Amino acid sequence: MSTQMYMRVSEIHDDTVVLKNGGLRTILKCTALNFNLKSEQEQNALISGYQAFLNTLDFPVQIVVRSKKMDIDQYIEKLKKLSEGQQNPLLRQQTFEYADFIQKLVEYADIMAKEFYVVVPFNPFRAEKANFFDKFLARLRPADSTAEIKKRHSEFEQLKKDLTQRVNVVKSGLENCGVKNDQLSTQELIELFYNTYNPQASRNQKVKDVGQLNLEVN
Repeated sequence: MSTQMYMRVSEIHDDTVVLKNGGLRTILKCTALNFNLKSEQEQNALISGYQAFLNTLDFPVQIVVRSKKMDIDQYIEKLKKLSEGQQNPLLRQQTFEYADFIQKLVEYADIMAKEFYVVVPFNPFRAEKANFFDKFLARLRPADSTAEIKKRHSEFEQLKKDLTQRVNVVKSGLENCGVKNDQLSTQELIELFYNTYNPQASRNQKVKDVGQLNLEVN
């Protein structure tokens, strides 16, 4: 039995995560602020701004901090291509050795990188009114059904409009706090979930560009 059956995520499209209960999620990737380097006045302004941001929200959000091993594969590949293009043999060798040194340093030092996300939700009314017992039974019967899929598709456009309004509120509030943020695209969402659930395999097998995938519909 596939573990995918027990995941709450059903689909990812239109820069949106669709859950099996019909709920939608938008994920914003945020930059970090070095709070300790700010002056006392700047720190107080940030705290006040963040407090004001939270007070404007009349819906829940989820703040996620993800620690992962630093991935510099693209940087290393760029260095190796640069070394191959060097006309000077000494520079070519030095560039290649530098790339090898950086790759081993990150691997053996186990250097970690942190990523910051804000998840903005919107659920259909039928999901909001479900009681604890209904939710528990849904977990016991995780298999999706054709009826549920059709229901989600019919609700998607209206729910997406309501979700977009929430996203705009969150984006504006974060920017007022000095936190830059970008909404993850469909490709980035797929990569995020793939890398999270497959940390080892994702190092060697990258996700293909979804725009280049040929899907067969039976």
